[in-house]
Amino acid sequence: MIYTKTGDNGTTALIGGTRIPKDDLRLEAYGTADELNSFVGLLRAQEVSASIDSFLYVIQNQLFVLGGYLATDLSVSELTPATRIVPEMIAGLEKQIDEMEKTLPVIRKFILPGGSQAVSVCHICRTVTRRLERHMVRLAHAQGNFDANALIYVNRLSDYFFVLAKKVMFENKCEIFTWESDRCVE
Repeated sequence: MIYTKTGDNGTTALIGGTRIPKDDLRLEAYGTADELNSFVGLLRAQEVSASIDSFLYVIQNQLFVLGGYLATDLSVSELTPATRIVPEMIAGLEKQIDEMEKTLPVIRKFILPGGSQAVSVCHICRTVTRRLERHMVRLAHAQGNFDANALIYVNRLSDYFFVLAKKVMFENKCEIFTWESDRCVE
């Protein structure tokens, strides 16, 4: 059955069985990872190239790994390969970023979200990733023992979505919207 009724009292179980309140920092973090995964799914439903879609699928799987890490109570359970952020995940993001940047012009102004639905969803993914990062930093400060690779991965993931937004913008020949200080007042 989809409903267990065990969370009806406002708690949920971590990997390892420990029950925590549903407003716990840990739940905020892995709930945001789940939210990000949903937005990545929405991005995949946009008009993006097959190679971008393929790598976004990899990211969705990696976000499940991250969620598993964030949902593991390390005081009672050990990490498994399915819950461990490894350096190769970070290197994969960096490789994708480097490859995209080779083909993109330098823009020396702040880029505003927009231009197409796909570009906008890239920016939503970027901003949700930054929120996830903030939750993870708070969690790391609160618990003390936190995997540095997880923080690095999420920081790099935000960079990836920023560069991806530029790539999609240029591939689809979208208008580039940049911040113009003189446009703040009509």
